[in-house]
Amino acid sequence: MRKINIKTIILLVMLLKRMVHTKCRGSTYPFSDIVRFKISDEQVPWNVCVPDYDPPEYNSKVLLNKPWADPPIGDCSFKPKWNELDGNINRKSHSGAYTVLNGRPLNPEGRTGIKGRGVLGKWGPNHAADPIVTRWKMEHNRKVINSTTNLPVLQFCAIQRKDCKQWALPGGMVDPGEKVSETLQREFLEEALNNMEASKDQSEIDTKMIKDFFKEGSEIYKGYVDDPRNTDNAWMETVAYNFHDENGHHVGKFDLKAGDDAQNVKWMDIDKHIDLYASHSNFIKTVVDKLKAHW
Repeated sequence: MRKINIKTIILLVMLLKRMVHTKCRGSTYPFSDIVRFKISDEQVPWNVCVPDYDPPEYNSKVLLNKPWADPPIGDCSFKPKWNELDGNINRKSHSGAYTVLNGRPLNPEGRTGIKGRGVLGKWGPNHAADPIVTRWKMEHNRKVINSTTNLPVLQFCAIQRKDCKQWALPGGMVDPGEKVSETLQREFLEEALNNMEASKDQSEIDTKMIKDFFKEGSEIYKGYVDDPRNTDNAWMETVAYNFHDENGHHVGKFDLKAGDDAQNVKWMDIDKHIDLYASHSNFIKTVVDKLKAHW
């Protein structure tokens, strides 16, 4: 059996860090004028000594006294159970046990150039769910075939975020005590079908159709998300599921309508040039490979 050189292993680890820990190291933290402490790819891992690492701390004022947000670290009433199910709040990480240093959880993927919680509601992992709803692009009742790859073109339900204008999956945060399957359905209804403004009869029809459609799905990813809102002490994690409408007779025939959190929504053609929010492009590529579609 061929032995792997230790240097090769280190390079592979560094490469992996670069892949999953890039968008959260932009120059300025989102929704603020706070500039992140600049670090190189090699300085991201916590086990790499960076003596002068002294990033700014940022905790958005929008989190103060919000029922869905944790209190500040140091608040005498705040006694979180790290790496555990803390009441109905899930403080476990999909990546495994994370380190807690001086009462603060440390980002399992390493340094981000900023301390604190940023705009994230929870210290440590903030759990989300992302439904990847797909259908085949059709013309004259036939799948559209790309002339270069000779593979069928896949479309997915994409929303345009209001905060950063980037296209993304219609996902959202898992409410305390909520099952991920419930989050997936709720977020698709609210963000892609604007179920909140639909008539009562239409809302009931959509809800039933969505429940039937979302009974089966394929898990695409579960873990850390390279989100621009991540900090050294708070980060996004998600569970992404693919729900595919093979014949377009279910959600594939819906007229999409953007909800409150989305500026726009559409069925977007998938190819290698799409640039989506956070790690969403990686999730889409996994679905493309799974369904043997054009990329």
